[in-house]
Amino acid sequence: MAEKPRPLVAGNWKMNGLTADLAEIAVIRDALAGALGGPDIIICPPATLIAAAAQLCAGSFIAIGGQDCHPERRGAYTGDIAAEMLRDAGASYVIVGHSERRRDHGESDVLVSAKAEAALRAGLKVILCVGETEAERAAGHAPDVVARQLEGSLPSAPHGDSLVVAYEPVWAIGTGVTPTPNDVAEMHGFLRQRLAARLPESSDVRLLYGGSVKADNAAELLHLPAVDGALIGGASLKAAEFLAIAATYR
Repeated sequence: MAEKPRPLVAGNWKMNGLTADLAEIAVIRDALAGALGGPDIIICPPATLIAAAAQLCAGSFIAIGGQDCHPERRGAYTGDIAAEMLRDAGASYVIVGHSERRRDHGESDVLVSAKAEAALRAGLKVILCVGETEAERAAGHAPDVVARQLEGSLPSAPHGDSLVVAYEPVWAIGTGVTPTPNDVAEMHGFLRQRLAARLPESSDVRLLYGGSVKADNAAELLHLPAVDGALIGGASLKAAEFLAIAATYR
């Protein structure tokens, strides 16, 4: 049996954070200084803070990630950011396919896959998000939806340690509602099977759960056998809450 991957706790700040909020990252950095045996930590602040956050966390246990990237290296794409730009600013990860990008910007699986390819091209690791809506789950289509998103959004030939998959049921993101532990275990087990059928190094791919993860439910969700960590939204904005979730693995 393959050894379980090292846990990963990632914070997605979304469109939140000004320069003053870098203080929260500094608190996390200082709290984890010298800590051994805990999870890997990633913070994904808005693009305006990536360079400063990367400088702040240089030499620490914290990696910095972007929240999105464009498939092209450069060009006339006003307002977009290339994966190479994220890398240049100090990021080592990037989120692609988040449900808010799929919903608000109409991103298709094909586009998400192209963004994942761009990230790997730039030397970034990919956090690929998949998840069903409430209507899709109620209709019994959740596995089909998640399988379609996974298959359609994967880059062509990722190495196992260059890819993280985050299952984020859309109906649980920012709502305070979470699936039951059994629901999460079933979907993560399903995702693990689909990855095994597609990737030879699938055992190295970490499967994160995301969707209303908080300190008071983290232990129940994150220690399920098929769950390798969490992608956290609102609870990552405050160091104390984020650290309490990360402490689940200590």
